[in-house]
Amino acid sequence: MSPSNLEILAYETTPLGDLCLRRRELLSRPGTVITEITLDHELLMSSYNTASERALAEEALARHSGRDLSVLVGGLGLGYTANEVLKSPRVRRVEVIEFLPDVVGFLRDGLIPLSPALLADPRFSVREGDVYAMLRAPADKGWDLVLIDVDHSPDEHLGNANQSFYTLTGLASAKQHLAPGGILAVWSYASNSPFVEALHAAFSVVETVPVNYVTDLVDEEFTDWLFVARDEP
Repeated sequence: MSPSNLEILAYETTPLGDLCLRRRELLSRPGTVITEITLDHELLMSSYNTASERALAEEALARHSGRDLSVLVGGLGLGYTANEVLKSPRVRRVEVIEFLPDVVGFLRDGLIPLSPALLADPRFSVREGDVYAMLRAPADKGWDLVLIDVDHSPDEHLGNANQSFYTLTGLASAKQHLAPGGILAVWSYASNSPFVEALHAAFSVVETVPVNYVTDLVDEEFTDWLFVARDEP
């Protein structure tokens, strides 16, 4: 670790802005080293607080009673959602679609903490692509779980083209990619009534799940939100 307690692992210019992967030791927790991704100097994700990313997988899995599950994850990030899915023996395969090839490169180059575990699991695959474009296209396979963690919220998108996913038309198209009994779960840092209304119009069962966690570095509680939707059998 450098004298400034900060190590830049990668810095790339992308269509969405300047992407930085960094590793740093917490000054308030000597010996605790965390990995972070920032976009245009705004923190996107951190290995220090991963409760809601893991909950996205946990909550969806808890609501599906099947086995031999096929899971699609939109957004790789630091890999915590995919890793949580892979902990379940009921999961047969996990495919991650990540928009930024640089983030896929971070994983394949072993730059993120979960790289060894994810790359060693034969059920795991990752590819560059636009998960929203895939969900707009005609369905060619049925997923048991579709987990989306791409945008900050249904109202704050990383790309302008993402907005259509959060509409009734977009959700109806995405729903065609679900197998019978399949579940769609979406992560957000904020609650959103218009999106919830669209979910209710597209699915028969919709749950808004708060994930509360305390960031002890500032001794403050935060809430992220999961939108979980499915049809009754």
